[in-house]
Amino acid sequence: VQLQASGGGLVQAGGSLRLSCTASGRTFVTYNMGWFRQAAGKEREFVATISGSGGNTGYADSVKGRFTISRDNAKNTVYLQMNSLKLEDTGVYSCTARRGGDKYWGQGTLVTVSS
Repeated sequence: VQLQASGGGLVQAGGSLRLSCTASGRTFVTYNMGWFRQAAGKEREFVATISGSGGNTGYADSVKGRFTISRDNAKNTVYLQMNSLKLEDTGVYSCTARRGGDKYWGQGTLVTVSS
């Protein structure tokens, strides 16, 4: 599985961004998808996850109520809608695809939140 993330950029605190991650292949629906992020000098951390059908989602406490993960299986794409962005949301956001013991990572997209 190859993953291509996009949508990062510079945004002011309080603003919004939507990240997208498109996967190759014909079995996208069989993968649980997720987003992780890594700030400079910090460990990578979990942000959000969504099941193959889209019926189950999970979020880190730090983004609950502000971020929404969704997917369009017809487009092989997972999204991360980020609202009310804070300075501490700055980082490189990467998407993942998981199925069984297999896990794939896409390249990251940089999100910078300014004051």
